Amino acid sequence: MTSLPRPTAELSADEARRIALRAQGFLGAPDRRGGVRGVLRRLGAVQLDTISVLARSHELIPYARLGAVGRKTVDRAYWTTASVGASPARPHAFEYWSHAACILPVEEWPHFAFRRRAYRARPHWNHTLPDGAYDRVIKQLRAEGPLTATDLGGAKRTSEWWDWSGEKVAVERALMYGEVVCVERRGWKRVYDLAERAVPDALLHDELDDAECLRRLVRLAGQALGVGTRADIADYHRLKGDQVDTAIADSGLVPVTVEGWSKPAWADPAALETTPRGRHRTTLLSPFDSLIWERARTERIFGFTHRLEAYVPKQKRVYGYFAMPVLAGGRLVGRVDPAREGRTLVAKQVTLDGPKAVPAVAQALVEAAGWVDCTDVRVERVDAANLREPLAKELTRVLT
Repeated sequence: MTSLPRPTAELSADEARRIALRAQGFLGAPDRRGGVRGVLRRLGAVQLDTISVLARSHELIPYARLGAVGRKTVDRAYWTTASVGASPARPHAFEYWSHAACILPVEEWPHFAFRRRAYRARPHWNHTLPDGAYDRVIKQLRAEGPLTATDLGGAKRTSEWWDWSGEKVAVERALMYGEVVCVERRGWKRVYDLAERAVPDALLHDELDDAECLRRLVRLAGQALGVGTRADIADYHRLKGDQVDTAIADSGLVPVTVEGWSKPAWADPAALETTPRGRHRTTLLSPFDSLIWERARTERIFGFTHRLEAYVPKQKRVYGYFAMPVLAGGRLVGRVDPAREGRTLVAKQVTLDGPKAVPAVAQALVEAAGWVDCTDVRVERVDAANLREPLAKELTRVLT
């Protein structure tokens, strides 16, 4: 940005950290009345991912904030219809490209019009769309939907691997264009339906221009972050820096400075009105949790380097396949790489930020075990050998 307005507030690093925790739902009493849908609306986006260790990431997100909410309850909250007996029935959420593939509140459908328009104008794609496939898919969904890609034609076998069929290419293109919506995940398969059936009539439009869409998404990102730099805000819904620049002055966010931050920052004015107070959550975090989406931000706020190593060769992993950061007392105090063996939660590798982290990590492990119906916890490796016995003793105490 070529010029910046004068900051309206100066925040200490600790104040910024606490504001971020409260904005993300980790500080203060959890909104149990709002439940999973309240978490989704507060965050604005919940990332999906194929990896499932303790649970899938979109299940771990509300668990981390609300505690042991049932996994079936989570899926029902995302995907069941907005009101019983409505005609036609509508889902509470839809899946689309935000930070990544994300579950989004259905009321935000109009604000992704800028992205749908960009996809429609996109000249090149990785998969060729066969002649007639798009029309065939739309016709079949109109007659039979909602349907999975398998229902529509599934994958095709090439010489070496399974590839997308013409129908899969077509329905994914229609999803990006906004003519088709993913209305749920069934056995991890997307379930597609026509947008005209799935999105409430009042929301089913692309009338908002790019400027209005960007203002809304910048505002939502700022609210979900509490306080963030231009790069933080851009990363939340994967906007470009210049898109943030064009929208931020009219977004309602206010400029601030944060102790130790080398870049200017912007804050949600509501987050500055009261001092963040209340109970801190102790929990395992999904590596795809929006609290730690952006690595530079996580290092800046928590002094914690976070990296998903699932796609790193095994011999080069430092913390484990699906290392989950441990949040306690508003700090990231360690990591756990979990697995399940029957009804035992296995901590394959535990990394602790000193002896003071032991009780919190034990508490987080036991609570997570109970959530996924495990009755025991076994620790295989603790990076600091001198902390293995204290952790084992604390786990025994908490479990009994």
